[in-house]
Amino acid sequence: MPSLPSRGVSAQPSVSKPSSAPASDPGRGSTRAAGIVGLAVMCSRVLGLARDQIFSGIFGATSGADAFITAFRAPNLLRDLFAEGALSTAFVTTFSKKIQLEGDRSAWRLANKVATLTFVFMSVVTLLGILLASPLIEVLGGGFHAVPGKFELTVELTRIMYPFILLVSLAALAMGMLNARHVFGAPAMASSFFNLGSIVGGVALAWWLDPGFALEHIDRALVGMAVGTLLGGFLQFAVQLPALSKIGYRFRPDFAWRDEGVRTILKLMGPAVIAASAVQVNVMVNASFASHQGTGAVVWLNNSFRLMQLPLGVFGVAIATVTLPLVSKAAALGNTGEFRTTLAKALRLAFFLTIPSAVGLICLGEPIISLLYQHGRFTIRDAHRTGDALQFYAIGLAAYSGIKVLAPAFYALDARTTPMNVSFATIAINIALNGLFTYVLGWGHQGLALSTSLTAIVNFAALYYLMRRRVGDLESRNLLVMFAKLALSGGLLAATCLLGQWLLLEGYDHFRLYEKIFGLFTVIAAAAGVFFVACYFLRFEEMQEAVALVMRKLRRRGGGQTPRVR
Repeated sequence: MPSLPSRGVSAQPSVSKPSSAPASDPGRGSTRAAGIVGLAVMCSRVLGLARDQIFSGIFGATSGADAFITAFRAPNLLRDLFAEGALSTAFVTTFSKKIQLEGDRSAWRLANKVATLTFVFMSVVTLLGILLASPLIEVLGGGFHAVPGKFELTVELTRIMYPFILLVSLAALAMGMLNARHVFGAPAMASSFFNLGSIVGGVALAWWLDPGFALEHIDRALVGMAVGTLLGGFLQFAVQLPALSKIGYRFRPDFAWRDEGVRTILKLMGPAVIAASAVQVNVMVNASFASHQGTGAVVWLNNSFRLMQLPLGVFGVAIATVTLPLVSKAAALGNTGEFRTTLAKALRLAFFLTIPSAVGLICLGEPIISLLYQHGRFTIRDAHRTGDALQFYAIGLAAYSGIKVLAPAFYALDARTTPMNVSFATIAINIALNGLFTYVLGWGHQGLALSTSLTAIVNFAALYYLMRRRVGDLESRNLLVMFAKLALSGGLLAATCLLGQWLLLEGYDHFRLYEKIFGLFTVIAAAAGVFFVACYFLRFEEMQEAVALVMRKLRRRGGGQTPRVR
């Protein structure tokens, strides 16, 4: 049986214990913590959805909206590359081990060194981004030259929003410190404040610069939205500071970067950045293809992908966030069994929650988009085009959640090059599929969504196979049993969705708002009820845990004894 190497645990010095510790049962603790993170992330995703709704209602699927989304994508590429990807994963892994093996004081010194380095480095990156905005947009939006002024507006908005990468990098570092100390709620809620700041501040500034949002002055309103985005990024960082102070962190600039912990983080980040860069190359390729698909394609793809990210963020990201410190600890202690059990349980939980979400989005994608976005300047045609993309994006939803769980686990094992190599292999696949679906088959923006999903499935399959080779069987039999049960319960879910759509949602484009809400929520409630009843009788372990947790909460409120979970 493969085993994890023990990293000097026998010689472990006497250290102070962290102020909070994970649950003694990793499975039960991760489920409970994932629920906390899931609720916080759901709040953020709902606010993000509201932000997109407001933006689409004001600007529609116009060339200006395409320009804003592409301009925001530029710093977002680096956010995923450095901040919420490589930096967060490498820091949490190293910081968690530092706490476990050397204690709090050593961990806080490492945090100050990394925080100082992050501020200096990302300030330089921000300056370069502002100076090189034009060639960057040439890559992301080369097709915008076809519309007069569209390319130039995109460059201007990019320069305004580029400092966002500095703010979100500091926010990601704060999140990493809190997560490593098993504080999940505050950092998960931080992104909600980004959405609040960008909604309230952005719309207020846009109205002040362009009263009435007249289309002839749309560039002024978009500048206001861009400044609001910076305000949101500042709030995302600032709201985590009280939680950091509460767990004992005090920032002191530290330029002594020739430190073993800093070197370890940079070594982890190197392959992680390269691996994430492969993902960002795919994003840039998709953006470039989308910019040649006509006005509105960027907006349709953005809105559909953001909606697909709602269940991904609530379930996949939440589970991955809670799992990383646990598998990092197991790896540090050389505990193969706990590592494998925690990872396998996280994968099953992610699939249990995202597969039915994907089925629902495939069956009800267009009615959902119609309800959420079809207002203001966002037309029926825009809603249909967005719904088409959503159905294809949903195919890869479960694979996305699996990648979120698996990829960080490789870094906990010091297998830094594995996700990197897999990600690079997907670049060629993505480019080939994009060209096939858009130019050969003529599927337009829908082909780009399908290509993204298929690439994610290949990526996950490769990571799963390589993880099994490294640590042994990830309870594959339990996973197969769960898939079989999901095939039955998911089939009942799909049948209920399709029947409800035929009975209640025929001609939904022309429904009044209350009719859309009533019809869609009735179908969703019926489908969810059928699915969860089926899961309960099929004895899903994850479902049984959820029911037991609810019952314990109810008994506590009623003054009864807390039962033991079997």
